[in-house]
Amino acid sequence: MRIDHLAIWCDNLECMKAFYMKYFGCTSNELYHNPKKEYKSYFLSFAEGEARIELMTRTDITEEPTHRGFLKGIAHLDIIAGTESDVNNLHDRLKEDGYTIASELRHTGDGYYEFAVLDPEGNYVEISAES
Repeated sequence: MRIDHLAIWCDNLECMKAFYMKYFGCTSNELYHNPKKEYKSYFLSFAEGEARIELMTRTDITEEPTHRGFLKGIAHLDIIAGTESDVNNLHDRLKEDGYTIASELRHTGDGYYEFAVLDPEGNYVEISAES
């Protein structure tokens, strides 16, 4: 068994797609659009691995909580960025580009080297080094 994809409801598909492509090297399929359901989506693929991210939007989806990632359910997405040096470089790029660093660079008690950033819509994304 394996995870095929993680799906994220979005307000702005194009902005979210650009973020994951720019900083994580994802590639995207063509936009899928179902006009009857007012649904649109992209599947983003990473250069390595099989898991994908599905970005979705629909006019009847609303955001109730104000703090994503701190409610029951999926808390975060973790992306392996390579070496500790790669993680440091990505941290600096995201910070310089004005993204919110939600958790600074650190070695965790369970052996990860990581930091966390909020994507353009406030999802908590951990970026870690190969262990």
